[in-house]
Amino acid sequence: MKVITLQGSPRKNGNTAQVLSWVEQELGALGHEVESIFLNTKNLKGCLACGQCKEKPDTVGCIQKDDIPEILEKMTRAELVIFASPLYFWGVSAQLKTVIDRTYSLYVDYHQPGHASLVEGQRQALLVTGGGPYENNAEAAFTAFGRLQKPHKAVNAGELFIGSCSTPDQLDERIKDKAIAFAHKIIG
Repeated sequence: MKVITLQGSPRKNGNTAQVLSWVEQELGALGHEVESIFLNTKNLKGCLACGQCKEKPDTVGCIQKDDIPEILEKMTRAELVIFASPLYFWGVSAQLKTVIDRTYSLYVDYHQPGHASLVEGQRQALLVTGGGPYENNAEAAFTAFGRLQKPHKAVNAGELFIGSCSTPDQLDERIKDKAIAFAHKIIG
C-alpha cells in the first residue's frame, strides 16, 4: 500500500514526530511504502477561494505556485494518507490546516449529483498529540476531520489522540504500543 504522511508539526523531533515515526516504522515493517512529508519546510499558501481548481476536475488544478500542488498530486496516488499534528487551539496546526484547505481542489460538485473526487475511496487517518486531555480540548479537531471524508469521498480509517504529552523522551512504551496498534488499524 502506498502511504503518505503529512507531518504538520513545526517541530521535526517533537511529540507528533515521535508518535508518527512509530506508526511509519510499523507500516514499513508490514511491507507498505511510506513517504513522509514534513510540512514546516514547505512553501504553503492559503486557499484563495478563486474556484479555478474546479475548472479542471480531472487534475489537482490549483493555480498557486507553491509546494501544495505537488503534495496534493502525491495524495491522489496514495491509498492511505495520515494527517498528523499537534493540537493548537482546539485544531490542527496552521501547516496542516493549509494543506487541508487546499484539498478543495480535489473534488467537484459537492452536494450535487455529479460529486466526484480525485481521492475517492482513499483511506485517511488522523493522529494528534496534545498537552491536555481529549475532553473539552481535542473534540473539534476530530469532528472537523470526520467531516473531511464526505467531500473527499474517502474512508475514515482511524483516529488517534495522544494527550498529556510533555516531551518526546517522556513518551513511553504504552504510547508506542498505541501507535503500533493504530498502524495496524488504519491499513484495514
